[in-house]
Amino acid sequence: MKKLLKTLVVLTVLPAVMASAVQVQASSKSDVKTEYVKDYSYQKKTKKLVTKNKNLKKSITKLQKKIADDQKFIDEHNNKSNQNSSNTDLANLDYNGTQEIIVNDNKPNFSNDDLSTAKGAWQQYGDLDKLNRVTAANAMLNVSLMPSAKREPLHWNPTGWHNKKISGGWLYNRSHLIGYQLTGQNNNPKNLMTGTRSLNSPEMLAHEMDIAYYLKQSNSHYIRYRVTPIFRGDELLPRGVQMEAQSIGDNSVHFNVYIFNVQSGVTLNYADGTSQIG
Repeated sequence: MKKLLKTLVVLTVLPAVMASAVQVQASSKSDVKTEYVKDYSYQKKTKKLVTKNKNLKKSITKLQKKIADDQKFIDEHNNKSNQNSSNTDLANLDYNGTQEIIVNDNKPNFSNDDLSTAKGAWQQYGDLDKLNRVTAANAMLNVSLMPSAKREPLHWNPTGWHNKKISGGWLYNRSHLIGYQLTGQNNNPKNLMTGTRSLNSPEMLAHEMDIAYYLKQSNSHYIRYRVTPIFRGDELLPRGVQMEAQSIGDNSVHFNVYIFNVQSGVTLNYADGTSQIG
């Protein structure tokens, strides 16, 4: 009888124990946590690409502007041959959209004596006129005249000097008739004129760079050079500048051009050098 009772107790308790075990196991399973890791790498990559695209757009815009400016320069200079003029009427010419024109079929007006190298390299600057205006500058250029010292700041104000800030910089430069890199003349009143930024660079500078390159090729290279500011009547601001050059013994450097003293978007008063934007 006792044995039977023990068996009944075991049979009664066992299901309860098993149920409890099942609950514990189920409870253990429910306690397992699943962690989700968010990946932000694609957002960072997208942000970098957006920044990169903005920078590329800025670069493209700058390049497009440079291309447009270069094309304008090319178009103007391709038209030079159609704007040929004689020396005598330069002061009476009016700007018609082409800043540089050819004079005398591009032939400089030098005599045989002018082209002589018997005196070696030299430079000469005309006296200021009665209105204190700069006159012509002449030279027989050679690499021996080229300076090694860095150019110092300019302080001489030539006639017509009424400078002002415009889009992109200053309206006027103290323009050297003969560029500093060719002879080292800097604060020389006889070598400075009031010139617009575009007259000074790229127009005059382009010719000066061609000359400098030729001179540096050989110590025996010479160039006869003359630069003449052109005034109309008693005006104090030059209407333009005539540049003439002839390499000695060859035609590597050979030109006679006139550059109008103008600046896009600015109206100049040549009587005194004052100006109006627009």
